[in-house]
Amino acid sequence: MQIFTTGRSFKIEREISNAERKKIELVFHQCDVGQKGYLSREDLKIAVVMLFGYKPSKSETNVLMENGTIKDCPGVLLEQFASLMGRKMSAEDPYEKTRQIFRAFDVHCRGFLKLDDFKSVFKRVAPRLPERTVLEAFRRADRDSDGHVSFKDFENVISYGLANICSSTQNKSLETASEKNTSN
Repeated sequence: MQIFTTGRSFKIEREISNAERKKIELVFHQCDVGQKGYLSREDLKIAVVMLFGYKPSKSETNVLMENGTIKDCPGVLLEQFASLMGRKMSAEDPYEKTRQIFRAFDVHCRGFLKLDDFKSVFKRVAPRLPERTVLEAFRRADRDSDGHVSFKDFENVISYGLANICSSTQNKSLETASEKNTSN
């Protein structure tokens, strides 16, 4: 664990989890258009969007390319990509990120979420998502069935859900890769 400063505040760089590490590798392989073994500048931008939810600026992309490329390689190899993205992820505060998502859902600033809050957000983010799926998501989040999802309930669902998504996606990718290898 490393401590570094950002302006006047101190941040602790945390270790990234195995699920995060697997997600980085999976995103690399998904973004490696043409299976070249490296990410081009455009591939790298897409990978950052997939991992962090934003398009990197030109200057950030320049820095990533500069720090990630090695001699005689036109792009960023998996090892360098994993190192760069791991450092970036470890500097993120997962609690704060979850808090921001919760606040985006809690448009009425009540400190808890109701079913209408879920419906409203999912209607904007995933308009074709069936209502029964939204209801199921709300039921799973509302652990005590009181019609309210507290931040703690929300945090549990987000943490549990991210770990499951990463592991199930990784398993599907491994199965696909295994099928391709056995058919060759």
